[in-house]
Amino acid sequence: MPQMKTNAGRMGARQIYEALRDQIMSLVYGADGLLPSSRALANEMGVARSTVTIAYEQLAAEGFIETRHGARPRVARAVVERGRLRATSRPSTRKVRLSSFGERLRQDSPRWTEPPRGLIANFRYGELSPSDFPVLAWKKAVTAAMTRKPERLAYDDPCGSLRLRTALQGYLWRSRSIRCDVDQIVVVNGSQQGLDICARLLLDAGDRFVMEDPGYQMARHTFAATGAAAVPVAVDADGLQAERLDGIAARLAYVTPSHQYPLGGVLPIGRRHHLLAWARNNDAYVIEDDYDSEYRYDTKPIPPLHALEGSDHVIYLGTVSKTLSPTLRIGYLVVPQGLRSLFAAAKQIMDRHTPLIEQEALATMLESGAYDSHVRRARRRNAERQTTLISALHRRFGDRVRIEGAAAGLHLVAWFDGLPQKREDALIKAASARGIGIYPVSALFVSPSLRGSRSASSWAMRRWRPRKSNAAASFSRRRSPNWTDNFSQNWQFMTGQIPAISIARTETCHVYPPGFQGRRYREHSRDHPRCPPCEPRHGHQ
Repeated sequence: MPQMKTNAGRMGARQIYEALRDQIMSLVYGADGLLPSSRALANEMGVARSTVTIAYEQLAAEGFIETRHGARPRVARAVVERGRLRATSRPSTRKVRLSSFGERLRQDSPRWTEPPRGLIANFRYGELSPSDFPVLAWKKAVTAAMTRKPERLAYDDPCGSLRLRTALQGYLWRSRSIRCDVDQIVVVNGSQQGLDICARLLLDAGDRFVMEDPGYQMARHTFAATGAAAVPVAVDADGLQAERLDGIAARLAYVTPSHQYPLGGVLPIGRRHHLLAWARNNDAYVIEDDYDSEYRYDTKPIPPLHALEGSDHVIYLGTVSKTLSPTLRIGYLVVPQGLRSLFAAAKQIMDRHTPLIEQEALATMLESGAYDSHVRRARRRNAERQTTLISALHRRFGDRVRIEGAAAGLHLVAWFDGLPQKREDALIKAASARGIGIYPVSALFVSPSLRGSRSASSWAMRRWRPRKSNAAASFSRRRSPNWTDNFSQNWQFMTGQIPAISIARTETCHVYPPGFQGRRYREHSRDHPRCPPCEPRHGHQ
């Protein structure tokens, strides 16, 4: 009798069915062989006969076996033959016919890469520290939302919960000086869906859209999937060079004026007015992605474009992905009054509406003040992490590194002067081999000529500022201060060839328990400047 390869002592009907099915398809019983009787198999497996009977009934229902009263089950020859044909058949060479949208995605599609595991510090953008998430406040808000008995279980307003939109209206006014009606707010599944709706409603094949260069890749992919063409406009230390828009005809412009992604510049007021004037003159829309405006460290947040000169040509895009978590998939749009009904219809066609439980929970946090308290706490923590990271970089690299984009946001850019772009990959691999994840900005250019050869890259850097460096890496502040300081202790930069770049691990502590930061970290560093990693006597196993 063929043996089951799983633990028979804990097998149920489902496990027996799956094991027999796999054995049948593997020709363990031959093309039309007999299976054990239900009584014999039950005795062999040490289970009740009824358990085996259920498994046999499922196999018969799916056509794997043929049963007759009083006889042992027999393998169905037709099923085995079909399985043999599938196993031996070659992959189809037929080209799948797709729509124009599908073909464009096939040719230029975004790629999701799984975050690397086992790193000491991973500076991948978009990842937040789990310790920052307000677990208790969110749990309380979700529980309140779930215990609140709804009047009906039915589809809701595609624009989102009225309660949440009302709370967002007040939040936007007190935090970003945005005056808008509740009807202008559309709740979406993260900023990405907001961009998708904008692309579907505002762009056609052959249209043009303005992108910051370098800029946010997912926005470019979303707009380009409609068949529209990107018009890259260079970015300098102050963000988009708005004067370069003169003479450009486009349907929309995507900008990140409060903290340009990735270089971190803040768009001056003069350029903001120039951008809005361009939009009016070209009957175009400006999509203002205010993705991390809550994190402003030097001054108060600058008023957004939406608060200037009216808002008929501005679509404001906000999200909680950088304040709470990107896993919640909650964002919102503030659209001109004339587009409100169209955005509502597009949202309804796409997915009816954003899940209501999460909407109600966020509304509860906004109404109670818990969200504002969390943002202030997260801003303070990230300011400390930023200070530690910048100090570590300057302490270890000195004047060989130039830091930009530190005035706001959850990332900064470190320019390594004198490092040729062709050695960028070697630097990233060397860092990864030592447990450090760093990420280049070269992949975020729209124009291939700006990220290609060394000379083209050097020219692109000079376009932003004279004598700009040749390579850069983006660091996201997702770790606590001990991680960033450990990053400095484990990096030694030496001039010369890439093999001379040493990322050497020293004898400083490199593993700390949750919450081991701030005062406790500084005291530990003072008392144990060169302690071996994780010694139990120091109380941080």
